[in-house]
Amino acid sequence: MLLLAPGIRYFPDYLDLNEQSALVEEIRTIVAQAPLYIPAMPKTGKEMSVRMTNCGSLGWVTDKERGYRYQAIHPVTQKPWPDIPQRLLTLWNKVGDFALPPEACLVNFYAETAKMGLHQDRDEQNLVAPVVSISLGDTCLFRFGGVERNDRTQSIKLKSGDVIVLGGEGRLAFHGVDRIYPGTSTLLKNTGRINLTLRRVTAS
Repeated sequence: MLLLAPGIRYFPDYLDLNEQSALVEEIRTIVAQAPLYIPAMPKTGKEMSVRMTNCGSLGWVTDKERGYRYQAIHPVTQKPWPDIPQRLLTLWNKVGDFALPPEACLVNFYAETAKMGLHQDRDEQNLVAPVVSISLGDTCLFRFGGVERNDRTQSIKLKSGDVIVLGGEGRLAFHGVDRIYPGTSTLLKNTGRINLTLRRVTAS
């Protein structure tokens, strides 16, 4: 484990190739039940460059009309999200250092040109619990800073199997993905990156 900044812990190569492959198969099962969709920004309705879905009792969604929020059903199918795989719950227990389980796992799929602007994960009622992020597939350039948008940022390449934990002082750190490096992993059938983000949403 490496401490990138206060509260930001980095676990390089945390998942071996067999674990990554098993997790991808579980994600495919989730996507079959809760298909990837294109989210839209609040107010403007501009489509994001990632496609996403969720698993867990709650899922993070966004649209033009109602904005960022958590809800118990898929916005397209109107069905409950699939359960979070036990493999991810075990990972949370090992690296999260938090007593309560995650309630949401956001699944983001990044195609070759997809990005994610600097943002804070602050739509949760519970800002004490960490955010645990797992990278699968192509390498990305991950950028992170402090709790203010204008704080100095640093960048690190995250490869398949890497895990990042935002907790403590780093729980509200601004972070984002500046680019994807296509073809840097053979884990997925085609190029692209899957990012899994485990979150505790409610305060209790």
